[in-house]
Amino acid sequence: MKRAIFAIISLGLLHGFVGLRIAARWPAAQAHPVTFWGAVVLFFLLGLIAPFFEVFAGNPAEPKPTPAARWLDRLSYLALGVFSCLLIYTLAADVVTMLWEWISPPANEALFDHDTLLTLAALTLLTVGLGVFQAATGPAVREVEVPLKNLPPAFDGFKIVQVSDLHIGPTIGRRYAEKTVRIANRLGGDLIALTGDFIDGEVETLKHDIEPLKELTAPHGAYFVTGNHEYYWDAEGWCAHFEGMGVTVLENAHRVIRQGEDAIVLAGVTDYSIARRNRPDASSPHKAAEGAPEGLVKVLLAHQPASYAEAQPAGFDLQLSGHTHAGQYFPYSLVIRFFQKYYKGLNRHGDLWVYVNRGTGYWGPPLRTLVQGEITLIRLRRDEG
Repeated sequence: MKRAIFAIISLGLLHGFVGLRIAARWPAAQAHPVTFWGAVVLFFLLGLIAPFFEVFAGNPAEPKPTPAARWLDRLSYLALGVFSCLLIYTLAADVVTMLWEWISPPANEALFDHDTLLTLAALTLLTVGLGVFQAATGPAVREVEVPLKNLPPAFDGFKIVQVSDLHIGPTIGRRYAEKTVRIANRLGGDLIALTGDFIDGEVETLKHDIEPLKELTAPHGAYFVTGNHEYYWDAEGWCAHFEGMGVTVLENAHRVIRQGEDAIVLAGVTDYSIARRNRPDASSPHKAAEGAPEGLVKVLLAHQPASYAEAQPAGFDLQLSGHTHAGQYFPYSLVIRFFQKYYKGLNRHGDLWVYVNRGTGYWGPPLRTLVQGEITLIRLRRDEG
């Protein structure tokens, strides 16, 4: 509750800051302050509806989101997306304005302010418009080859289809899940890896929307690990539900995957966010590898890339992660690198390969500007070097 109150207050202050900066440049806002600030308050309240008041609720007799609730949530999250872009562009405009005035003060300050507001509006509309289109388009297929030492001959070319961060919930529903399943199955993977953050809601609310995942097919099956969002919405209940859909849940555990005489180890950990908590299911790559046959190539499913720090000494060769969304949309795609060491694509950490999926869906604002969602087709290759 305290975090929610802090978040609301912080968001309100940021809305106030952007409102002040726009009003300082816009004569109409100065001439009609009540109308202008009333609009700012309404826009702020609209952005609070979905994330803070959970209007995403269904009929108790049929607990799934109503169309009206879904559209209201989309509108609310879109308002947050518009504001998040406007905030960054407003800060950038202030910096550019200060530099410009220091180098060469404008002859007509009113015209300069007018042009600045037009630029802010154009950049925000372009970012949001493109982002909504790319989010609605859905995930693209990204193919990557990973060379692994000691990979058995029978596994050369072994295909893992990775789906991550689907975020079924307020703005992503059954149709998006069905599209994801169609694409994933079409890739003909030998194994399907589901690397967490698949839901944003309770089991009873979302079981209809997530049901298409039962149709995921691969010779060696589908495997799921929890992300941080599962822990916001009853991770234990969701793990049981995934198992009921025929998906194997790996909670600090492993399975030996065999092809003929050869084998590799596939392991999975609970989300990194509970790694330091005093609980029996705290994330542990070492525990996931316990009892695995010696000398086999080991692949780890771990929602957050940060698990690499323990995955390498635990003897893993490849880690498949998600979580970062690669920033999800511009301009935040430029900022994510300051918060995550590995935030997208294939990375090398010592003897460990870390692949970070950009996210199959999206969270919050329905935007994926210049950061297309992905389903990854990973081919394991023998490293002969």
